[in-house]
Amino acid sequence: MTTTGEETTADLRGPLWWSRWRSAAFDWSLAVASAVECAVEGVSFARDAGIPEAAGVVFGLLAGSVLVVRRQWPIAVVLVAIAITPAQMGFLMGLVGLYTLAASELPRRIIASLAGMQLVGTLIVTFVQVRQSMDSGRLTIGDWFIPFAAVVMSLGLTAPPVLLGLYVGQRRRLMESLRERADSLERELQLLAERAEERAEWARGEERTRIAREMHDVVAHRVSLMVVHAAALQAVARKDPEKAVRNAALVGDMGRQALTELREMLGVLRSGGERERSAGVPLAAVGVAAAAAASRAVVEQSGEGPCLEELEELVGQSAAAGMVVDLSVEGEVRVYAAEVEQTAYRVVQEALTNVHKHAAGAKTHVRLAHRVAEIAMQVENEPPSEVGSAGSAGLPSGGNGLVGMRERVVALGGVFVSGPTEAGGFRVSAVIPSP
Repeated sequence: MTTTGEETTADLRGPLWWSRWRSAAFDWSLAVASAVECAVEGVSFARDAGIPEAAGVVFGLLAGSVLVVRRQWPIAVVLVAIAITPAQMGFLMGLVGLYTLAASELPRRIIASLAGMQLVGTLIVTFVQVRQSMDSGRLTIGDWFIPFAAVVMSLGLTAPPVLLGLYVGQRRRLMESLRERADSLERELQLLAERAEERAEWARGEERTRIAREMHDVVAHRVSLMVVHAAALQAVARKDPEKAVRNAALVGDMGRQALTELREMLGVLRSGGERERSAGVPLAAVGVAAAAAASRAVVEQSGEGPCLEELEELVGQSAAAGMVVDLSVEGEVRVYAAEVEQTAYRVVQEALTNVHKHAAGAKTHVRLAHRVAEIAMQVENEPPSEVGSAGSAGLPSGGNGLVGMRERVVALGGVFVSGPTEAGGFRVSAVIPSP
């Protein structure tokens, strides 16, 4: 029998080969009882054999004390019990030895062989004893009793300890197997918990990235236009009051739009957090799903979101801010999945915002192409004029716009390319598959 884990360290505290002190005490008690029994039976054996009684007692003590090694060498104990069976001693040692042998992890053929030898030895000895008793007149039963008594006695001294030992050994091995399986499951659960924690950390990072991207897309464009209009308002406030009023109205409208989109996004985050808390689902269990649904969260939760139908309005806002921009659409206009339209809209929006930031006054071309299984968009600006490139609005740049656009497009399996043109401008191109 073997044990694993901390239980082994806790149990291996007994002397010699015993795992516990109480096991050693129990075996020594059995050995003393067996030695006393064999010593008493050694007196009659010495009389029958014609040797001194002291020799029979010593022989019985030595033979019976072998039971102390039953856990370490059960085969030796059974062999000694078989050897002293003709001397009519060692019944306790035979019973305990067979039980220990059957409960051990020895091969079944060895157990069956030794049990069969013990059975045959007991059968022969019992047969001879009953025959001698009948011949001496101490038993007056018929001859049929001799084999009957021999069979019953041999089976009674052999079968019960063997069957009990087999049952206990099998049960012990089953318990050890279950314990090892429980330890294995515990280790697997620990590994799963560690992996779940890693996935949760990854999901939190993905969620932070998504929130930052959404906030950037929502805020950057609106606020950039507000800054541009505010700068224009400051420039024309005294020269052209009517234009100043129009610019002020545009600033107000864009501010309200920005607040509306922010309110929708915060509502999505708040409702999503409340659902997770009420459902009692850990972040580790929804990490992958949260990342996969990141690009669709705003549209699905709020029921609203930017789409390609609003592209003309988006271009018009930039034109109202002083940008010379033209929009061209190719192919048959059709409806796409919500996340596709939202991503296409955000790409154009961020590209126009970058033109406001880095190439104020530059003429910009926005092209949208509806193809068989994809939608393509391109925003290209010419080199800014000397007057318009002064950047009087002072728009800051965080360097996250192009990264966010690429992440959105790649998440949908598309292709994103950006870079300067040969003429000195800048071009942003994206192709998004749409089966």
